[in-house]
Amino acid sequence: MPSSLIDDVLRVVSESDVSDLILHAGKVPMVRRGGEILGLDSPEVSADDLAVLWQRCGAPAGARDFDAALVAENGVRFRVNLLQQLGAPAAVLRRIRSGIPDMDALGLPSDLIREWAARPAGIIVVSGPTGSGKSTTVAAALEWINESFARHVVTIEDPIEYLFAPKRSVFTQREVGIDTASYAEGLRRSLRQNPDVIFLGEIRDAASAITALQAAETGHLVFATLHASSCGDVVERLQFLFPALERESVARTLANQLVGVLCQRLVPTEEGSLVLLVEYFSNHGSSRNIIAENRMPDLRDFISRGDPRFARSFADSLLILVKAGRVSEETALAISENPQEFSRMLRGISSSAQATRR
Repeated sequence: MPSSLIDDVLRVVSESDVSDLILHAGKVPMVRRGGEILGLDSPEVSADDLAVLWQRCGAPAGARDFDAALVAENGVRFRVNLLQQLGAPAAVLRRIRSGIPDMDALGLPSDLIREWAARPAGIIVVSGPTGSGKSTTVAAALEWINESFARHVVTIEDPIEYLFAPKRSVFTQREVGIDTASYAEGLRRSLRQNPDVIFLGEIRDAASAITALQAAETGHLVFATLHASSCGDVVERLQFLFPALERESVARTLANQLVGVLCQRLVPTEEGSLVLLVEYFSNHGSSRNIIAENRMPDLRDFISRGDPRFARSFADSLLILVKAGRVSEETALAISENPQEFSRMLRGISSSAQATRR
């Protein structure tokens, strides 16, 4: 296929530090860099340009919404969402980094995640809003497994975002819509593929949730992502995927099979970049009883008051970033779920600093 404006734009994006590309017919390409949206020095994107992108992504004619993966001419991968807006074609592309980052470099609780990833069985849930780096976190954990253990890792993704080169482990990567019909079907079939580790790109419904729990029960380590705003919300949402009469049984199974939950967000720094903000807990001891008995306020208290090696709240993580000078107090208060409580925590920092100076 001859080079096009789309190829030129993808080449520019591939060679820069932007994360997302937004294409609207009749407008110049827009990119996201850090927390800003910027226009490229480029001609406007035409409907014909977007038709080239549609064809390259394999979208059927007339499609109004279509997800795909795209490899640019220089080998850089993109996750693509093709859509219509105001009756005209458009697309949003997220650049997928070719190298898999190290967990320490991402700012994750690496020792804890390594402990989780070394387990022979159970389910690990990574949650957060779209664009918060959930897939990157899981990829970093899977790459650590790849370097550390002889495992067969099966991934079910929509689309595939990172390609793994076998080291000590071997990978079978399946894309929803191309290699398997759905997440639930791909997960169910994966149990016949002799896996040690399964990565489910997203838990979307009761069928995928119950199959993931059953896979954990039968001796597999399952990684899964979920859209939820906190660790407590993850546990609640997993239960509320099921009819009311099944939730008690699901809660007991989840209490026994859950290894841990990591919830993450990206927040703006003083330097104008983004930094990872995390909340997490390792499920053991009293948290198992809390989950089995569906005592969500107690779970949130467990996270906020637990040993920071095994549990930490968003508020405590945010406080650490403020103390380190990475995030301003104004930004922290603006994004805090409980600004009044966080303000009291900040005053505690100030009081401690004053006492130290005395």
